[in-house]
Amino acid sequence: MTEYLTVDGGTIAYEVTGSGPLVVLAHGMGDSRAAYRAMVPRLVAEGYRVAAVDLRGCGESSTDWPSWSRTDIAGDLIAVIRHLGGPAVLVGHSVSGGAATIAAAREPALITAVVELGPFTRKQSVRLGDLRVKRFRQGMLRLLGTGVSGSTRLWRSYLDVAYPGVRPADWTDRLARIDSSLREPGRMKAMQAMGRSAPADAGARLGDVRSPVLVVMGTLDPDWADPRAEGAGIVEALPPGLGRLEMIEGAGHYPHDQFPDQVVSLMLTFLRSDAARA
Repeated sequence: MTEYLTVDGGTIAYEVTGSGPLVVLAHGMGDSRAAYRAMVPRLVAEGYRVAAVDLRGCGESSTDWPSWSRTDIAGDLIAVIRHLGGPAVLVGHSVSGGAATIAAAREPALITAVVELGPFTRKQSVRLGDLRVKRFRQGMLRLLGTGVSGSTRLWRSYLDVAYPGVRPADWTDRLARIDSSLREPGRMKAMQAMGRSAPADAGARLGDVRSPVLVVMGTLDPDWADPRAEGAGIVEALPPGLGRLEMIEGAGHYPHDQFPDQVVSLMLTFLRSDAARA
């Protein structure tokens, strides 16, 4: 059942399932909390209370917001965690990975651990050699094209690259739902605005994080020419010993949707370790 929280600037939609320690799931741009539909029941079965959140402008959340930065998203997520009683493990995908970093730096007592999935958490730069990597070149061109044109067709073509090989059983329905959502008034503009926000604000807070962080990258993520190097860069920018990088072979930009069992397994190992125990 969808619940709503009014925060400064709009309304955030979320859904809570299960009981136990709180885990908050935040998706990437152009998506909704449905991105975690396979992970939620697995985490609930492991004894967690899971809150899947629609980011500002996405899913069932309101669309009329003044700004779309990772800092803004972090504020929304902190408000949800505080409303639900906290503390929480905060899971963020892509743009929400950066937001999770900021939230953890701002509220270390409220966020016990962070899981970042294919996160945009650092300032990005493209080298000439990166363009020789076909999947990166294809992904970047389709992302840029979507950002400029607002075309749902181009976004679907990006998702074709972002989900290499393995796709969820409900792939056709998943694409249809994403397409339908982005055609709702304000949704595509929200995605475009979110895509224009730079991750420098998140990168600036990496050194301030005090909660343990798990970074999960797909080896075939088209958003980077070298996903392992990007993940390692995030871990290196965290305080020593705080971060851990895990790679999922064959995953693209959506490891939680392609390989939910593997992502949950990595999460559980991480959360049960002495370093991440709340």
